[in-house]
Amino acid sequence: MTIQQLNNSHSQQIVNLILPIQQIEFNVPITLEKQQDLLDIEKHYIGPGGNFWGVIHDNEVVGTIALIATGHNAGAIRKMFVKKEFRGKELGIAQQLLDELLRYCQQNNITDLYLGTVEILKAAHRFYERNGFQKISKEDLPDYFPFMQPDTIFYHLHMQA
Repeated sequence: MTIQQLNNSHSQQIVNLILPIQQIEFNVPITLEKQQDLLDIEKHYIGPGGNFWGVIHDNEVVGTIALIATGHNAGAIRKMFVKKEFRGKELGIAQQLLDELLRYCQQNNITDLYLGTVEILKAAHRFYERNGFQKISKEDLPDYFPFMQPDTIFYHLHMQA
């Protein structure tokens, strides 16, 4: 398994990973139409100074994480998903993906990270909290945070420059 930068050539695999996790596994009421960014990774993530990474196993994307550069030395984490059979501390895929994103942030002078998630993703909440993210209210998000409709729980991480 390797972590690599993903681009538009991976869009269909990314959709095939993320949508079933959102819709079927966790019943999050979101459709592809509300996530058009998945169809143009280069425009929405890479072009503005962020990135989109994936874990590839046997030519299949089995995990993803993305960063939207928002300016203000800040970014928003998006699309953190790992296929069910690849989750857990044994393989450590989620941690490897987050570590890759954090390295990118350090190299690119991004010192504040924000993310939104949903109530049902309790394991994700614990994961972010173990990694130093602090839960914040929606009102405490900066005005440049790219809000996603289903999100109700928000986190912030301040890193030293």
